[in-house]
Amino acid sequence: MKHYMRLHPEPFDKIKNGTKTIEMRLYDEKRQLLKVGDLIEFTNRANSEKILTEVTNLYVFSSFSELYSHFDREILGYDMDEEANPKDLEIYYPKEEQEQYGVVAIEIKKV
Repeated sequence: MKHYMRLHPEPFDKIKNGTKTIEMRLYDEKRQLLKVGDLIEFTNRANSEKILTEVTNLYVFSSFSELYSHFDREILGYDMDEEANPKDLEIYYPKEEQEQYGVVAIEIKKV
């Protein structure tokens, strides 16, 4: 199955160059449809560039705090000198939604 997701330019570029291999999302109804082996086409919000990836693993957690404790910051999309803060994702996914659905780390590789 092929899924479609949009990304801001910085995480898009990090997936494109291979440093970001985990995409973090709310584990809502849309993301619950994901399966290992599925394809995700990411679209850059700034210029509509597209990149195709394959789901290689899925990790479900109760919160982004728990998710962050399991992965190195670089594969989550942070620079080595940047602080990886789970609160960064509360801009997109409020705590109430995290509590309702949980969160998912989608491990991907470029196709």
